[in-house]
Amino acid sequence: MKNNNARAKTKTNLILQKANVLMNAYSRVTGAFTCIYDHNYLPTQEFSQAMLTEKNICIFCIKYRKHFQVNNLRDLAANPCREMHMKAISESHRFGGSYTYMCNLGFMFWTSPFFLNGRFIGALMGSGFTGADAGEICTRMSEICEGTLSETELKRLLSRFPGGDAGKIKALAELLLICSQSISVGSEGCHASMKRRSQQQTNLAAKIAVIKNQHPDGTPRPAYPLDKEQKLLEALRRGDADSGKKILNEILAFLVFKNQDKFKLIHYRAIELAVLVSRIDKNFGFSIKNILEATDIENLTDAMHYMIDHVAGQSNSFQGFQHASALKKAKKYIMENFTRKLSLEEIAGASGFSAPYFSTIFKEEMGENVSSYLNRLRVEKASLMLTSTNISLSNISQACSFEDQSWFSKIFKHYTGMSPGKYRNQKGKLISKIPEPGFSEEYIRKLEEN
Repeated sequence: MKNNNARAKTKTNLILQKANVLMNAYSRVTGAFTCIYDHNYLPTQEFSQAMLTEKNICIFCIKYRKHFQVNNLRDLAANPCREMHMKAISESHRFGGSYTYMCNLGFMFWTSPFFLNGRFIGALMGSGFTGADAGEICTRMSEICEGTLSETELKRLLSRFPGGDAGKIKALAELLLICSQSISVGSEGCHASMKRRSQQQTNLAAKIAVIKNQHPDGTPRPAYPLDKEQKLLEALRRGDADSGKKILNEILAFLVFKNQDKFKLIHYRAIELAVLVSRIDKNFGFSIKNILEATDIENLTDAMHYMIDHVAGQSNSFQGFQHASALKKAKKYIMENFTRKLSLEEIAGASGFSAPYFSTIFKEEMGENVSSYLNRLRVEKASLMLTSTNISLSNISQACSFEDQSWFSKIFKHYTGMSPGKYRNQKGKLISKIPEPGFSEEYIRKLEEN
């Protein structure tokens, strides 16, 4: 264990040394003032001398706002803006990207995190440019030093800091992010992953806020949005990952809102949804390992989003299929026309093959015959209409192109386990009781109680 810790410390030190060389070059090229912070948000020893120069505007605030003379690196802890800088580093760490901000005096700062084997070990920071009017900054500085520095001296100090427009600061921040990515070790994709996860949680929080506004405390709780499950399946069959993720967020937002502090129950429902999604194309069988292993909302959300990308991508590309091009054409034709009567010859014609040959390759590569595929699509469409409209069963049967209502009922019950009428009366709630995960009713009851 000690050897592992020693190796990790050695790697960390090597990264910090590399960062030191890189930031010296960055400063020379850009004219920016730079600093390296460790995992405790403290400036590293390598930058002790650079931190004690006038180019570090924070010294001005320490000296005149805190009335503290800065002689060494430890004295920098008296920085009245330390909390602001720590928050900025924390935000850049959380987002996995660059974070730009302006201090109370009007000076610009930007920071980016770096990692070792996926673990946050520090951050790079840049500054040295003004983000406000020079006259206004000079006035603020004069107020802080309470006249102990003349206007001439303040202007001299301020002359060390050129103005930085939004475009320039953005470019400097992006370059710093590239530097932080280049020194991160064993963390390829870590920045992108954290940025992706942060955006997922932001989007999810926005959806939850909408539901909260629609259902304030003391009002009836909303019913599970079963219709959104059907819309999600439709989006994935089209290969539309963007729409799929938006619908997924709406479902997850409902689960979090309805089951606050009950992650196990949210997790169970998410697994049910994952199993339902995996049924879209039998040969695409998505592994739900990451979903099963998720231990919190953030990991679960990321795993579910990955599932959407995977299934939509596979559905859209037919990757690995011998007759991918023909099947893709046929699927597009089916999706555009499945609500009317379709013949095998008509679909085969869209693929460019003869009906007998197309029927054979469809069954071999899709894992089911054409009629079964059509029936599943029609049942999904009918399910949505049953729970979201008051249209009669006979009209739904016609709208989904079943031969008659009797045949509609037989096929619907085959795929859902209940008649269309019962499905509508129960608002489709039994459709989510999928057996694959192996959860017993007693297990579900305990989850709901906890």
